[in-house]
Amino acid sequence: MKQTCLENRRRVVLALGALPLARLAGAADIELQRTGGPYVPTPQVVVDEMLRMAKVDSDDFVVDLGSGDGIIVLTAAQRLKARGFGVDIDPELVALSNGEAKKRGVADRATFHVRDVFKADISMATVVTLYLLPGMMSDLRSKIFGELRPGTRVVSHDYHFGDDWRPDDQYTWDVPEKEKVNGVPRATIYLWIIPAKVAGRWQLRLATPAAEQYDLTLRQSYQSLEGTAAGGGAKGVRLSQSRLQGEDISFAFPAGGDRHRFKGRVSGNTMEGTVELANGKGVARWSATRTKV
Repeated sequence: MKQTCLENRRRVVLALGALPLARLAGAADIELQRTGGPYVPTPQVVVDEMLRMAKVDSDDFVVDLGSGDGIIVLTAAQRLKARGFGVDIDPELVALSNGEAKKRGVADRATFHVRDVFKADISMATVVTLYLLPGMMSDLRSKIFGELRPGTRVVSHDYHFGDDWRPDDQYTWDVPEKEKVNGVPRATIYLWIIPAKVAGRWQLRLATPAAEQYDLTLRQSYQSLEGTAAGGGAKGVRLSQSRLQGEDISFAFPAGGDRHRFKGRVSGNTMEGTVELANGKGVARWSATRTKV
């Protein structure tokens, strides 16, 4: 479903008590006509937890998709000195959010735009925040995974990307002020860390006297990683202890009756790091180059 037929509208202006109530009511009426449902406020305590889980600081660029009243980006800019922008299809809410940014003295760091979330340029984000219903979350999944850089943190309130892309972390706690809005006095925050794209074939080299080489075949489903290694006397042994978080990668495979255990970093079509050699033979450097996607 296109955003212009939204199923996911939410967020009455919360903690913006200085804004004229008539204007807020007007925005809510427009949204009710457009979507058949009201906004759902995001309590400040939920905003604070989203930013905490994302570890937002002054070096971050926060993008809020479906920014509503703008409270997430406004809080990040005012309290944490981050930069960022929000996008929403409601021109009045966008105007109110930009006005609030000026009032708070953060208009140089926080801006808001009338824009379709599917067309928004999110490539500069280090943090993306979401409060969208499941259908929209599913539709945005490929954009989020495909356009964000490895290591970018994605935080969502109450809804996730589905079973195919499980969160790296989540936290549920009681939020009594939500009950009078949607009847549920709890909130859940989900966190994903965008993983590097590592699927394909790799040539792996160990910086040991024997200069061992292996052919790695890696298969990836978001942060889930599996594969095989061939070489050094091994033919297609399975990887184990595989983990991919952002650009950090780790895995192990059998060698000499024990296991080589690898840790490293991915940078595009190269990887490098250290390996604990099998049978207690010490630690060595390793590197790998992708030979086929």
